[in-house]
Amino acid sequence: MDDRLLDPRPDDARQADSRQLDGLTAVRYLAALWVVLFHHWTDAFGLAPPALVAKGYLGVELFFILSGFILCHVYFDAARAGRFRYGAFVWARFARVYPLHLATLVGMGALAGAAALAGWPSHGEVLKWSSLPAQLLMLQAWGLGPAGGWNHPSWSISAEWFAYLTFPVTVGLALRLQRRPGLALGAAAGAAALLYASFPILAGFPLTKATLAWGALRIVPCFLLGAALYLVWRRWSGAGFAPPLAVKLGALALPAGLAALQAPDTALVGAEALVILVLAGGGDQRPWAGAGRVLVYLGEISYAVYMCCIPVGLVYFRLATPLLGPPNLATSTASLAGFVLLLTVVAAAAHHLIERPARQGLRGWRWPRLTRALAGPRALRRLS
Repeated sequence: MDDRLLDPRPDDARQADSRQLDGLTAVRYLAALWVVLFHHWTDAFGLAPPALVAKGYLGVELFFILSGFILCHVYFDAARAGRFRYGAFVWARFARVYPLHLATLVGMGALAGAAALAGWPSHGEVLKWSSLPAQLLMLQAWGLGPAGGWNHPSWSISAEWFAYLTFPVTVGLALRLQRRPGLALGAAAGAAALLYASFPILAGFPLTKATLAWGALRIVPCFLLGAALYLVWRRWSGAGFAPPLAVKLGALALPAGLAALQAPDTALVGAEALVILVLAGGGDQRPWAGAGRVLVYLGEISYAVYMCCIPVGLVYFRLATPLLGPPNLATSTASLAGFVLLLTVVAAAAHHLIERPARQGLRGWRWPRLTRALAGPRALRRLS
């Protein structure tokens, strides 16, 4: 069940859109790398991370905003024409995220078993069997997982799953506001600001640091913001919006600068939204070439980078630290660089050997009864 089934345009039009959004694909790797450094800086250096790296958990927010933007980009026209099929959508999303999620669960179990046989001490109680059912059902970020463990970054996949299941609400709102993109963006930004301000009062910690307990809520403001950004971009792109390179570089530097200055998380989320809007570019954007194509490829494997960072890190830093000797700036830098390189290689292998073939295989299955049972809400037709 390929997304192209919901897109009647000819192949050259779809390829032009793909090139037009290459900048968004490329930035995915940078976001994933930010999260990776956040998780493993202390493993490499033995010190608390600097301010820029310490804000790396906000790389997840960029993924969430981008998800809302891209899904609206893919499915908005089909929903407006009354051709959106909820069953096909959910199955396509399941095929996108679940195979690698399941593979990393199995991998973490295998690593924990091997560590036990080798006599290594447990690392954070990885095998928490009480949380396995929620992990398998991708419900661990809905407050349904009694404990953590396993591959912790997968909480964000559970949050994405929540956004996928409720996507008809998101695209329905986008359809209602399609002629007023400025209002949509203002409403999404206002709702996000209100939620970010009120959540710490109720929960005692920022929403941007929620994982297992409130992860499903954490994605909501970002996902809606991404959908609103899509409406703005759709209007601007039709008018020939094409930001120059200097604007793109400035937008990319803004989140890093704010993070280095320890700016509030809400400011960084706003900066990430600007990055997505600017990098989406305009209709005359040319395909990336040379080093740009490398970044686009790295963006394509970024999901595997994100999902594999914990299991690869557990093995790598356990083995590399004794080999490199006493930690200092040189050895720690080399250790971290080696880890990023190894992780990228492992992620590429996981992408090509597990993620991609499994996704294609699952999308090729046809379950007529399931897709009919999950048929897209007729209300979407009335909203157009």
